[in-house]
Amino acid sequence: MGVGRSAGRGARLGRRGFLAGLLAAGGAPQVGWAALGMPAFVSGARLSDGATVISGVSAAGDILFDIPTPARCHAGAAHPRRAEIVVFARRPGTFAQVIACESGDVRQELSAPLGHHFYGHGAFSSDGTRLFTTENHIEGGGGRVGVWDVGAGYRRLGSFATGGIGPHEILRGPGDVLIVANGGIRTHPDRGREKLNLDTMAPSIAYLDPGGKLLEEVALMPDMHQLSLRHIAVTQGGTLAVGGQWQGDPWDPPPMVWTHRRGGPLAPVAGARSLGTYVGSVAWSDGETAIAATAPRAGVALMLDPEAGAVWRAAMDDICGVAPRPGGVLFTTGTGVVLPVGRGAGPRRELARQWDNHVTAIPCAG
Repeated sequence: MGVGRSAGRGARLGRRGFLAGLLAAGGAPQVGWAALGMPAFVSGARLSDGATVISGVSAAGDILFDIPTPARCHAGAAHPRRAEIVVFARRPGTFAQVIACESGDVRQELSAPLGHHFYGHGAFSSDGTRLFTTENHIEGGGGRVGVWDVGAGYRRLGSFATGGIGPHEILRGPGDVLIVANGGIRTHPDRGREKLNLDTMAPSIAYLDPGGKLLEEVALMPDMHQLSLRHIAVTQGGTLAVGGQWQGDPWDPPPMVWTHRRGGPLAPVAGARSLGTYVGSVAWSDGETAIAATAPRAGVALMLDPEAGAVWRAAMDDICGVAPRPGGVLFTTGTGVVLPVGRGAGPRRELARQWDNHVTAIPCAG
């Protein structure tokens, strides 16, 4: 089994006076998100000079800091209490970095164990003592959830099965239940992103307890087995939003956005036809009344009422990242746009960077 290995102290970039302001206000900065007060979001990006970073973004869309990363990132997992985020390499990747957002230090670098690779996503337990990562067991092809002991310097504890192939996004749902989107697509690091089993795909949504016990699994009808279930978002009450990526006939795609409640079937959401065949990310809006879904290949984003269908639409090149913000959601694009939407939304920002796939909303816990 692999272990997290110390990466030493990372480069400290300019925080635009923020850290100095904290010190001037009285003493060393605390480590909780509430004490930090910002950022509201983090996301990976590639700068105009080719450098790759993880960026802190305010609720208004301002860049607060850029911390160097060894390569482009896919998504992040925010610690529920400490001002700390784990960022994952683009899939299939083998590294993740633990970054202290109050200082800009890289506290740890995690390596996928020999014979595994990461799928770009992770989630913390509610108490922050465990990190769970989606992984591929390369030789056997089965999906795994890696388990890391945060208090012991992200020591690797082991892994358990996801119940499917190609697990992508993982979330912590109500009651500390882990929710995994098994995309159903087998990959191998030697073959890049080549999809090795399109004829036999079997995507599913799996609910597991923190020890790995499968509590429930739900799949689509057999004629939709080529709809890779990849991205998910969950409400406080447990309603899941699911975004799919269709691997079948491009002229006859099924619905791209679905909802699920435990004990019931997956239910299609109306009004999502303009998303084409590929959903890049999903999020519930603040207030959990609408699902935001992005389609970077179609260049469109939608806000969807689960009952009534589309209630808002925007056309924008390479729009992919989305996360909840107070009063609505925030979108990012591969062309550098930051777009807040909803009540109290500020202006659209256009920045000299390419945002990576996902935006992570930061919890504000002490």
